[in-house]
Amino acid sequence: MDDPLHQRIADDLRRRIAAGLLAPGDPLPSESRLCAQWSASRGPVRQALAALRAEGLIGGGRGRPPVVRGGPVPQPFETLLSFTRWAESLGRVPGQRLLEIARRPARAEVADALEIDEGEPVVELLRLRLLDGRPAMIERTAFAEPVGRLLFDFDPGSGSVYAYLAARGVALAVARHVFDAVAADPLDSSLLGVPEGAPLLRELRRASGESGEPCEYSDDRYRPDLVTFTIENAQRAHPSFSRSRRPDPAAAHPDRGGT
Repeated sequence: MDDPLHQRIADDLRRRIAAGLLAPGDPLPSESRLCAQWSASRGPVRQALAALRAEGLIGGGRGRPPVVRGGPVPQPFETLLSFTRWAESLGRVPGQRLLEIARRPARAEVADALEIDEGEPVVELLRLRLLDGRPAMIERTAFAEPVGRLLFDFDPGSGSVYAYLAARGVALAVARHVFDAVAADPLDSSLLGVPEGAPLLRELRRASGESGEPCEYSDDRYRPDLVTFTIENAQRAHPSFSRSRRPDPAAAHPDRGGT
């Protein structure tokens, strides 16, 4: 089923902003032009612009055309599970480097999350995730053994694990996310290129299938200068969670030097 029209308009504008087709300070297409482009009335167009304004992506108003502001670009909640899908939705290039995949006994923390006995077999995956070629996140994931063993027929360094599992009939329907901050350990420091002890954003995630049985538990650690998380909620509405890419000052201002 297609997304609502206002959401598709907003997603298209977000992609254009993320790709630099609409740079900070540029005016957005007029409401009339957007209406013509999407064969839409002004209602959906104004809803889309209101969403971008609430996210801080655009400014202006009171008779002035909206213009692009600097700021992180969020992504819809349904892409929060998949780093690959999130990056692609922004026109960025996702990447990954497989460091380890192994079947081993579940540690206490993993066993509790997957609701199994400590020592039962799980499949653990360690990957470095890249954003436009830059190390952005370390992914430490444990899968329940019936799900994880499917990955031994797949190269987890080649693309989205979630897309592969979905193609094999594993549908992850519910996820619980906990966000906090941790100090980079020696492995984090080496792979992410940050000093040991530097603060990292951490997402602890437990995902379950349609039956409610836990399938995956992950400890994902992000460089906070590249990725942020946003929570947006409203009275009598479900919260919306999103992950955002930090704006790159060198990209926004090409005349500046950058590494």
